[in-house]
Amino acid sequence: MAGPSDHKAVTVDGTTVMVPIYDSLAARSPYSIRNQSSAELALERHGEAISSISFPQQPQFYNLTTTDGIPYWKIALLHSRDVLATTVLQTCIRYGDTTTSCQFCAIGQSLEFGRTIARKTPAQLSEVAEAAVRLDGVKHLVMTSGTPNTSDRGAAYLVECATAIKARVSLPIQAQCEPPDDFVWFDRMKTAGVDSLGMHLEAADPQVRAKIMPGKATVPVEDYFEAFAAAVKVFDWRQVSTYLLAGLGDSLDTLLEVSDRLIQIGVYPFVVPFVPITGTLLANHPAPESEWMFTLYKHIGAQLKQARMSSADVKAGCAKCGACSAISNFES
Repeated sequence: MAGPSDHKAVTVDGTTVMVPIYDSLAARSPYSIRNQSSAELALERHGEAISSISFPQQPQFYNLTTTDGIPYWKIALLHSRDVLATTVLQTCIRYGDTTTSCQFCAIGQSLEFGRTIARKTPAQLSEVAEAAVRLDGVKHLVMTSGTPNTSDRGAAYLVECATAIKARVSLPIQAQCEPPDDFVWFDRMKTAGVDSLGMHLEAADPQVRAKIMPGKATVPVEDYFEAFAAAVKVFDWRQVSTYLLAGLGDSLDTLLEVSDRLIQIGVYPFVVPFVPITGTLLANHPAPESEWMFTLYKHIGAQLKQARMSSADVKAGCAKCGACSAISNFES
């Protein structure tokens, strides 16, 4: 996710994935890394080497600062190997109140600790995006946002940012926001240069949503599906996606049913195992079992295959990257 998390990019046997390594679950993990030599690392399970492992090098654009003196890494970060990610508005109307905040969200933490700035301007974003493409070969951009107190739910600012970026560099863009009040914003985002859109359910069961994300739960699932259908008409089949955080409380049947419904209308269900983030209300919430995730991936993969829907066809964004989920491995 483009928002704050306890993940780090790790390359295992040539595949780069985002792995949680800073939280309490990682501390209890059977996996560890050992230096085999000055240039080689080994991934071990219970002390037995099972694979080679490496970490992507720090991107060159991190060494630069904007024309107004802000370090580039406070504007956008490299995710996986070739994805630029940014939270354009690092504040959210829901975050400061436990009666409305999403319990898994850490959007305010990186701002509090000085690791980012509250508002990335279109000029700053376009400057950083151009450098990331030129210096580090970035292939696409994820722009997410906290939800502002406006009826467009951040779409208007995403339009400004996309317009500035596309005027400076040719880079596929995924924008992420809550459903806006007026679906005309989908056309405006598309015209501005947004190639794919993410509107994230996170959970599907109304009771789970009300407990885990009470503010977002005031936007019913049916409202999301109305927005999904309208967005697919603008962005096309496969170019609209939604995050489903498996392990928040949704049953296997619920996740399979909502995924099938999403696929039938052309929305890619990006299913990700929930990983707790240090400092959040769900910091000690258990992650889902691997066997349960395998069953979930297997069934949703079959749904995707039947619909001939593949993450490889997504132009930009989390589903295109795939580093936070194994779902793409089950599409065929």
